[in-house]
Amino acid sequence: MLTFFLLGQAQLAFSAAKLLLFAGAASKPATEEVIETFQKKTGIIVEATFGGSGFVLSQMKLAQRGDLYFPGSSDFMEMAKREGLVFPDSERIVVYLVPAINVQKGNPKGIRTLRDLTREGLRLAIAHPEMVCVGTYAVEIIEKNLSPQEKDRLRKNLVNYTESCEKTANAVSLKAVDAVLGWRVFHYWDPDRIETILLKPGEIPRIGYLPIAISKFAWDKVTAQRFIDFLLSAEGKAPFRKYHYLMELEEARRFTRPDAPVGGEYKLPNIWKATSSQGERK
Repeated sequence: MLTFFLLGQAQLAFSAAKLLLFAGAASKPATEEVIETFQKKTGIIVEATFGGSGFVLSQMKLAQRGDLYFPGSSDFMEMAKREGLVFPDSERIVVYLVPAINVQKGNPKGIRTLRDLTREGLRLAIAHPEMVCVGTYAVEIIEKNLSPQEKDRLRKNLVNYTESCEKTANAVSLKAVDAVLGWRVFHYWDPDRIETILLKPGEIPRIGYLPIAISKFAWDKVTAQRFIDFLLSAEGKAPFRKYHYLMELEEARRFTRPDAPVGGEYKLPNIWKATSSQGERK
């Protein structure tokens, strides 16, 4: 009887195992598929909260709960480490990303280069640069490649600061804007409605990547590590390959200059903090 009782308790514990994941939406399509497979294989439930990397980090911090933090760039992982919200030694790189221009299918506005985004009359969007990974990269690209006059013209074309990578891609899919400064992978999220215009290698200031780490609020670090291990396995990475994320650093370097930095953290100029907080412009 005791054996059956202990076996029953073990099975109950297994079935009740649960993880809470706070994730930037830069990984959402692939991560949702990873979670589905992981749950089927292990019986461990993974509840995921997706959004802008800064927004979900704030949620995790305020709630004082969460097992894993999976932002869309190193910028927000560095912030999490600095604030003591994750275990630094648990951090792992999952896949790599490069920024690009995303336009409507067929490219009706004939956008070919970064400077084309300064043309009068275009409707542009970038993600909220203080809270969304791809918005931080967008500002860095603008600041490092355009003249003061070109920056002024581009800013006049901005009609929205979106709240996540998902909403940035959707702005193009739904034809709410003519173009966004987004991630190259956005095209593969919705190939029927989004095209990608690659930036010149010298215009890409940094190679991005998706890092994951165990939260300091994790109840069960062993189970959290089990999810990370699965995510890094061939089976776990398969959905990322399906959506054309860059699996190795060498793949990412095909789109950048040879000495492009990897990861790091960009300090946002104050002018962008003030402007982006205003949200959508009419």
